Amino acid sequence: MPEGRLISAFSRCTPDAQASRWDNLWKSGEQDLWDRGQASPALREYLQSDNCLIKAVGEHCGRRRKALVPACGTGYDVMFLAKLGFDTVGLEVSAQAVDTARGYAASVSGVEGRTKDINWGKVDFVQGDFFSQDWESNVLSGTMGFDFVYDYTFLCALLPESRKAWADRMAELVKPGRYLVCLEFPLWKENQAEGPPFGLQGVYWNLLAEGGDGKVEREHMEDDSLTGSGQFTRVQRLKPSISFPQGKGTDMISVWKKK
Repeated sequence: MPEGRLISAFSRCTPDAQASRWDNLWKSGEQDLWDRGQASPALREYLQSDNCLIKAVGEHCGRRRKALVPACGTGYDVMFLAKLGFDTVGLEVSAQAVDTARGYAASVSGVEGRTKDINWGKVDFVQGDFFSQDWESNVLSGTMGFDFVYDYTFLCALLPESRKAWADRMAELVKPGRYLVCLEFPLWKENQAEGPPFGLQGVYWNLLAEGGDGKVEREHMEDDSLTGSGQFTRVQRLKPSISFPQGKGTDMISVWKKK
C-alpha cells in the first residue's frame, strides 16, 4: 500500500470529515491505495475450513443468513459471501464506491453464472454512514440485525477517536449470539504511528472484550477465559496460512460472539 499517500490525504482530519475524505479519494480514482483486486484470502480460508463457526449460523431458522461488510470497497468480499449463500450487504459511504461495486458484481455474476449448483445469496450495495441508522431499514427487513459482520480495513482506517463508536455500532448491528469476524490488520505497525492505516495492536481486545475506548499504546494481556465488560466474547483467534502481503505475515483472524 502506498501508505504515505493515504496518510497525507487524512492530514489534520477530524472524525466528522472522515467520510468526505474517503469519498474524495473514490471520486479522484485513487482506490489503488487500498484495492487488493480479490476477496480476502484469509477470509476465504477461514469460511471454508473445518474450524469455521459461521457455517451453520441461522440455518435452523429456515431463512437466509444475513451478512454485512462495512467499507466494502469494490465488493470482492461481498460477492464471495453471496456465493457461499449469505444474503450480503456491502456498505460504502461513497456513491462512487457503490457504483464501482455494483459494476463489479454484475461482471462476476456474468462470469460465474448463477447455476443451479451455486445457491447464491442476495446482494445489496448501499450508500450510507456506518454510524447512522438511516440505511438499516432498507436492508434488514425486520430481521433486527445481522448474523455475521466482517471487518477488515475499516477499523484501521478510522481515526482513533472513532473506535469506541465503531464497537458500539457493531454491537447494535450484530444479533445476540451471532458473530463479528475481524481480520486484524495492521498488527506490524506501532499504535502511535500515523495513519491510515492505524496500528491496532491490542485494540480489538480492548474495544470488544474489555469495553474500552481502543486507545491503547501496545498489545497487552488477552485471555479468552476472562469475561470483560465489553459487548462481545472472543471465541476464536487464528493465524491464517495466507493473507495479503500488506499484512507482513502478522494478520490474525479473530471471531467475536455478541453477548
